[in-house]
Amino acid sequence: MADLKMPELNSVVIAGNLTRDPICRQTTNGTPVVNFSIASNRKYRDANNQWQEEVCYVGVVAWNKLAESCTSRLKKGSAVLIDGELQSHLFKNDDGVSRNVVEIKARRIQFLNKRPVGPDAPAPGAIPQTHEEEPSIVEDDSFDKFLTSEESQLLKEHTQHHP
Repeated sequence: MADLKMPELNSVVIAGNLTRDPICRQTTNGTPVVNFSIASNRKYRDANNQWQEEVCYVGVVAWNKLAESCTSRLKKGSAVLIDGELQSHLFKNDDGVSRNVVEIKARRIQFLNKRPVGPDAPAPGAIPQTHEEEPSIVEDDSFDKFLTSEESQLLKEHTQHHP
């Protein structure tokens, strides 16, 4: 059998809400870094045709200007869209047991919550920016175009019951 070359692909796109406030720090050489976790929900129908929900909790790390943007814009409950790659590292816990941690190293983060109203708020109808390590680009953050009519109705009902 011929040798197959595996593609070098490591890409993650996930949306969710922060489970707690981000933890911001700097490395010894002054590089900003931020860590936070998100909860990403998936709704599905079970064998009895009843709606169920699964939650996936994922750690995220961001560096440099992206970390600074997260520090100033995110808090517990903030909605984000993360584009990044998986990375893993080993560490020893307090008991000396080695643990492997897999997390997302963010390349771009789109902040999905509306900014508060005030003198520094963007103009009505302004499109939010996607924040990344290089200069930001402006993108539409609406996911409505990707939803089926049933998913759209569920989302509408959910937001009416959980403002």
